[in-house]
Amino acid sequence: MTQVVVPVRYPLSKHSRETLAEAIRIAEQEGATLTVLHVDLYQNGKRVTRSELKRAVEEEFGPVPAARYAVRQGLLVEEAILEEAAAEGADVVVIGKKQASRWRAMVRRLVDNPDIEAFLREELDCDVVTVPTT
Repeated sequence: MTQVVVPVRYPLSKHSRETLAEAIRIAEQEGATLTVLHVDLYQNGKRVTRSELKRAVEEEFGPVPAARYAVRQGLLVEEAILEEAAAEGADVVVIGKKQASRWRAMVRRLVDNPDIEAFLREELDCDVVTVPTT
């Protein structure tokens, strides 16, 4: 079965809602399972539970079929997303344009060509969908 991973902020920001809406659309279209991921940064000291994340998503979108909710801790959001996507065997990772820009800056420090979609495809062997935010 196809696996879609979508990282979001908690509480859901406008950009996270737009990205999540696209991820839900893709998951439904593909008959895929969806992992909604939030990363608690160690340095922020905040803790979000899976049930809080699920409640926020369902308040915005209603029940999401075949969805699982994951909260990971880490120092770098990008690293935690890569680890979750790899652990889930993601076929598609849906990120917002704003998130893509942050990843691009990180990748630029690592390699000469900051093509984030190519980098993620190489690292994860999956499709990357970048959602333009309004």
